Amino acid sequence: MSNICKNWTEWLKSARFAYMDEQQLKQTLLWLSAIRDEVLNLADLKENQIIADFGCGSGLLGFGVLDKFEDKVELIFSDKFQDCLDECKKILDSTNISSKVSFLKSDICDIKLKDNYLDRALTRSVLVHVLDKQSAFCELYRVLKQRGYYCAFEPIISQNTRYNELTSKEEITDYDEFKRAEDEFMSRSDDPLVNFDADSLKKNIETAGFSDIDLNIKVVSSTYTAQKDSVLLWFTTPPAPNQKTMKERFLDYFDEKKVNNYISEIQQALSNKEICVETKTALIKAGK
Repeated sequence: MSNICKNWTEWLKSARFAYMDEQQLKQTLLWLSAIRDEVLNLADLKENQIIADFGCGSGLLGFGVLDKFEDKVELIFSDKFQDCLDECKKILDSTNISSKVSFLKSDICDIKLKDNYLDRALTRSVLVHVLDKQSAFCELYRVLKQRGYYCAFEPIISQNTRYNELTSKEEITDYDEFKRAEDEFMSRSDDPLVNFDADSLKKNIETAGFSDIDLNIKVVSSTYTAQKDSVLLWFTTPPAPNQKTMKERFLDYFDEKKVNNYISEIQQALSNKEICVETKTALIKAGK
């Protein structure tokens, strides 16, 4: 298993965007800001509400709430990893906001809050790291007040652009073998990154008891010129702490020599080539 990142804050700061060049990073940061604004606008936040940012990471949504309301709402930063809560507290300590903010170490599948407590529950790219998504939705439903809302953004990674879609049989040795392997590990039921799609999300939400469900599916496109070094990082950068890199996933099927040759051929095929990579995403609003 890769040891590039030891915890979530290290991954968020160092590894998450390691494979991106300056152009990609600029696009991605603008995209993250837009996602934050979409989720917060969808939530229809009001003064005096109790709001939780679950799986807060470095606090993109939570600090967006504070930018709008400061101490006029009660905000909870919640994450199962203490290093994420420590990072949010460090950022908060650099501001003038000191009241009505709390920190909750809690798994989203076992939220340490009482029933009917929150007005709004927010997540951004959290369920994609949760194996049992149904349990998470049930817990989110439980802790919301009547007429409360859960609002979220989730990437549907199982439907990302794949390597075999960016290359051809003429460019890749054993193209069909690598395509079969990629198709298989990008749909594994025991991998939280890929064990869901738009239909299963909707079913989970309905089963949890939510009503007034708005599930907006979009395709996000990013066009840029691929570079040899950045292509290598696609394979060697972990998608999350304690998750296999793409290279390690292919090593479950082929020996290292074959995988290294595959990576080299993809680098050669895509280097200095303009490519378009698409990701399907879900914007969710569900009421109790």
